[in-house]
Amino acid sequence: MKKIGLVLSGCGVYDGSEIHETVITLLAIARGGAQAVCFAPDKTQEDVINHLTGEPVPESRNVLIEAARITRGAIKPLAEAKAAELDALIVPGGFGAAKNLSNFASQGRACTIDPDFATLVRDCHDAGKPLGFLCIAPAMLPAILQMPLRLTIGTDIDTVETIEAMGGEHISCPVDDIVVDEAHKIVTTPAYMLAQRIDEAADGIEKLVANVLALCEDA
Repeated sequence: MKKIGLVLSGCGVYDGSEIHETVITLLAIARGGAQAVCFAPDKTQEDVINHLTGEPVPESRNVLIEAARITRGAIKPLAEAKAAELDALIVPGGFGAAKNLSNFASQGRACTIDPDFATLVRDCHDAGKPLGFLCIAPAMLPAILQMPLRLTIGTDIDTVETIEAMGGEHISCPVDDIVVDEAHKIVTTPAYMLAQRIDEAADGIEKLVANVLALCEDA
């Protein structure tokens, strides 16, 4: 059974992993006959947002503990992730990707990446293992891999300009579709960068997971 690494960044769209995206991904992996192996950084998250009001709250939360809510506790510290034990890697979106896996939300093209996360992505890429990035998460790829890549975050102009300034080639993409960089085995989809409903997000995410699993077979 293929083992697909899933890197989470907390719990909740505004300060962690987008929950719908994560659950749809977990379901698609299982239905595709593979096993999800979940990881998250064991550190304090950048901020905490009240998801009812959208306002910051003066609390401190741990990214790994928060992500464990989504995975029913089946998750490991990101520092323990090893590319050699995985067949592919998928990263859901949510602002946690731009706050806890990186500081893209505040620093844009000058962003830095969580060291454990950057190492895992590079090791998977170097080993020819497929990568699937959802929503805002693809914006980190040019900073991590430091090479021209074809990817999408949908159509958001400001984010597109930042990605291209970082050396990425952005491809505009509808919510229900994917962009595949065949040379680098990278699959991306807009998900909630464009989706207005959970079923819209699901269409693209399910395509992404299916393509990542197919690329595993080609390895």
